[in-house]
Amino acid sequence: MATELLEIQPQVLKFTFEVKKQSSCSIQLGNNSNQYVAFKVKTTSPKKYCVRPNTGIIKPKATYDFTVTMQAQRVAPPDMQCKDKFLIQSTVVPFGTTEEDLTSDTFSKDGSKYIEEKKLRVILISPPPSPVLLPCNGALKQDPSSETLVQRLLSGVENIPPPRKVAEDAKLIETAEELDELRAAECVDSRPSDDVEGLKSVKNVVELNITKDFEDMKSKLNTMDSKLREAELTITKLTEERNMTTVEKDTLKDELMSELKQIAMVLGSSYNSFIQRLMNGKEMLRKNNVRRIQMGFPLFYVCMVALISVAVGYLIHP
Repeated sequence: MATELLEIQPQVLKFTFEVKKQSSCSIQLGNNSNQYVAFKVKTTSPKKYCVRPNTGIIKPKATYDFTVTMQAQRVAPPDMQCKDKFLIQSTVVPFGTTEEDLTSDTFSKDGSKYIEEKKLRVILISPPPSPVLLPCNGALKQDPSSETLVQRLLSGVENIPPPRKVAEDAKLIETAEELDELRAAECVDSRPSDDVEGLKSVKNVVELNITKDFEDMKSKLNTMDSKLREAELTITKLTEERNMTTVEKDTLKDELMSELKQIAMVLGSSYNSFIQRLMNGKEMLRKNNVRRIQMGFPLFYVCMVALISVAVGYLIHP
């Protein structure tokens, strides 16, 4: 592109370094274009710095401020030299794009869109010396000579740009290792870390929240325990009722089976007696028929003989 998308101020991040104290630096991004520009901040040391926010969208011809906080360090680096670097990526986005729409693909170099990248170095500055206080009439009073000395030191620090400029020019020559670090930084997003100075207050708030949550959980557990006991009692009663119902059912079944057996026995004996009686009646009928046959044969014989005799007599005596 003919012009740069963003104008970054300052170009170098300066942090006042003190052991076990954090330091902050404000950065302003200016949109030089007439389009909406999205930006993303990355660093080679994401656990050491806190960037808030690390992504955003800048309106046309507008500015955007964000803060970079260096967390408290336990040990000072050798010779106050820092190799940490920041990378600010920017690209044009359509109108209406929100910060929630920004993803890692928004700043990926796929060749179809222009991604502008700018690198920022980090410089550590020693804190100014504290003023010397002298006792005067029982009270502490600032020594004017020390105040003059402080002003001279401050003015001396401000008036030695050549050495710092030489150091900055030397740092501008990036070695292969620094290039590797920046490439690694492209895959690591800067993440906000906890505020060390406010750790106690946060701890107290967390403890209060934990205590409150514990009490709520305890009350809920007691309620659940009482409901569980009621459910156990109900289950016990239902189990007893089911057992009693099973016993009653088995008893009724046994009684019914015994009654059916008795009925079957009665029916069986009645059937046998009925069959026996029927056989006896049949035998008696058979005997009666035989007797009738035996009693009717002589009469028939007599009649036949009489008829024959009459016929013979008629034939003899016509």
